[in-house]
Amino acid sequence: MMEFLKMFFFVPSGAVLSWLGRQGTRAVAALVVVGIVIPSIGAIFKPFVTEAVFVLLCIAFLRMDTAALRAYIARPAMVVAATVWTSLGLPILFGVSCLVFGLKDQSPDLFLALMLQGIASPMMAAPALAALMGLDATLVLITLVTTTALIPLTAPLFAYVFLGPALTLSPSALGIKLFAILAGSALVGFTMRRIFGLDAIERQSGRIDGFNILVLFVFVAAIMEGAAARFFAAPLVVIGIAAIALAVFLAVFCLTTLIFAFTGRERALALGFMASQRNMGLMLAATGGALPDLVWLYFALSQFPIYLSPQLLQPLTRRILARVQASNTPAGTNG
Repeated sequence: MMEFLKMFFFVPSGAVLSWLGRQGTRAVAALVVVGIVIPSIGAIFKPFVTEAVFVLLCIAFLRMDTAALRAYIARPAMVVAATVWTSLGLPILFGVSCLVFGLKDQSPDLFLALMLQGIASPMMAAPALAALMGLDATLVLITLVTTTALIPLTAPLFAYVFLGPALTLSPSALGIKLFAILAGSALVGFTMRRIFGLDAIERQSGRIDGFNILVLFVFVAAIMEGAAARFFAAPLVVIGIAAIALAVFLAVFCLTTLIFAFTGRERALALGFMASQRNMGLMLAATGGALPDLVWLYFALSQFPIYLSPQLLQPLTRRILARVQASNTPAGTNG
């Protein structure tokens, strides 16, 4: 952790961080481009991926809306429904769909990649990206915690049912690591809230957004390493797999948003965005990385829609949030 903090000890001035934070989703989309164009950066940042995820979660807990948190705890039906859908519904949907299309026999490697994506929990960077889009990051974070807590149980179960006993997962080691990351980041985030106070955190929101984007770059650059080289080696294969990754992302996003439309547009978008961001890297780590090259390629290409979607979906989210705000504004307050 100390090595990671040293990387950001000489951070840009507050003005630069604030400017970077104002770029929001545009900056996130630019991270992908930079990570592809300069793969050497990814090689440098690769050892710090775990630390980057930890810092992103610390920031999410630091900025958590405690009033919304208490409301969700008091009325947990929405969180429970989102957890069941993300942890059970989506893996079953992935497995059945792949079997219906015959992928297990026609392309076993692609079938393995899609199943690992389906049984994974949402990405730990999801609350940070949701916050940059102005969505309900608290709902995303709570659901992320509950679904991640279930992963040591659900992942081996679905892996055995759809992939067979040949794929070995270590639920105990995975569970311990996930618990340490979540509990540690929550402790750091809430401790910082208590030390600095909510007013100070709110005043520094622009700089925090900028720092958030810097940390995201560590994560994105590391996972995009080698994507360009693979494209030049086999362009048609890469384009085809990228199209599949995009189609899967859109299908999960749209289906989840429609299912939870009854909760309101803002919450439905937040849950759809979260559900479409599968933490496939966690599944790769759980298998020890002993997977076919096609699985690794799919993992890299599946990051494109994840990190480009905040910018592409920003106009939609702005319109919806504006309508929600207008509907909550009492008549006559603007006149």
